[in-house]
Amino acid sequence: MKVGTHAAGVAVPHHPTPARSATRPADFLALTKPRLNLLVLMTTLGGLYLAAPDGVSLLLLAHTLIGTALVAGGAAALNQVWERDTDALMRRTSRRPLPGGRLGMAEGTWFGIALSVIGLADLALKVNAASAAVAAATLVSYVLVYTPLKTRTQLSTLVGGIPGALPPLIGTAAVSGGITLTGIVLFAIVFFWQMPHFLAIGWLCRDDYARAGIPLLPVLEPDGRRTGQQALLYASVLWPVSLTPMLVGLSGVFYTIVATALGFAFIAIAALFARERSVTTARRLFLFSILYLPLLWAALVVDRLFP
Repeated sequence: MKVGTHAAGVAVPHHPTPARSATRPADFLALTKPRLNLLVLMTTLGGLYLAAPDGVSLLLLAHTLIGTALVAGGAAALNQVWERDTDALMRRTSRRPLPGGRLGMAEGTWFGIALSVIGLADLALKVNAASAAVAAATLVSYVLVYTPLKTRTQLSTLVGGIPGALPPLIGTAAVSGGITLTGIVLFAIVFFWQMPHFLAIGWLCRDDYARAGIPLLPVLEPDGRRTGQQALLYASVLWPVSLTPMLVGLSGVFYTIVATALGFAFIAIAALFARERSVTTARRLFLFSILYLPLLWAALVVDRLFP
C-alpha cells in the first residue's frame, strides 16, 4: 500500500490493483473476521440453549448457527469495504485483503452482500422470521450506522455495542419466535461487557486510531482519565446486570457465585486501569475481558444443566 496526495495536499491511501493468487480463498475468509465470528456464534448458541434448555432439533441448531455465521461474515466484509481507506492507515489493519490490494472493492462488496442475503434467507426460511429480523437489524446497525459513525464521533463505541450484543437475541428468537425477557437479559450482559473491552482496545491502539482519524475517547483525551473512568463505570454496572439471570429464573446459586467473582475481578482490574493508565493495565483489562464472557456463559449453561 502506498500513500499519495490529492489536490488539497492531504495524504490518502493508494490501493494496488488486485491480483489473483493462491491466497484468495484465505483472503475471502479473512473478510469474514472468523475470530470475531466465533464469539458471535458462541453468544448466539448461548441464547438458543438458555431459551430451550431441554434442547432443540439438530436441524434448527444448524440453520440458526449457519445463517448467523453468514450474516455476521457478510457484515464484517461490508464493514471492511467501507473502512478500507482508514484500515490502510493503521498498522494493525493495513495488511487486510482490501487495503493490502489482494482483493478489490467490488469483490468485497458482492461477497459481503451474497453472504448476508444467503444468511438472512436461511434464517427466514429454515428458522423463523423473528431470528431473521434480529439478524437483519444487526447487519444494518453494524454496517450502515456504526461503521460510518466511527470517523465522526466518539459515541460510535456506544452505538457499536448494540449490534455486538444482538446475537444472543438471534438465538432466543430462533426458539421462541420473538423477543423474550431471556433475550433482553443476555443482550444487556453482552452490551455492558463490550464497553470495557472496547475501551481497553482503544487505549492500546490509540496511536493507530489517531493516525486513521478515528475520534475514539482515548484519541480525544490522550491522558486517558475519562477512558479509565468509563471502563470502571461499565464494569461496575456489568456486575449487577450479570445477576439478572437469577431474577428471571435463568440461573441459580452456582451462576450467581461465579458471576459475582468474575464481576468483582473485572471491577478490580478496571479500577487499576483507571488509576494507572498504562499498556500493562490496559492489556490486563483487555485479556480479562476476553476470558470473562466465555466463563460467564459456561456458568449459565452449567447452572441450567445441573439446577
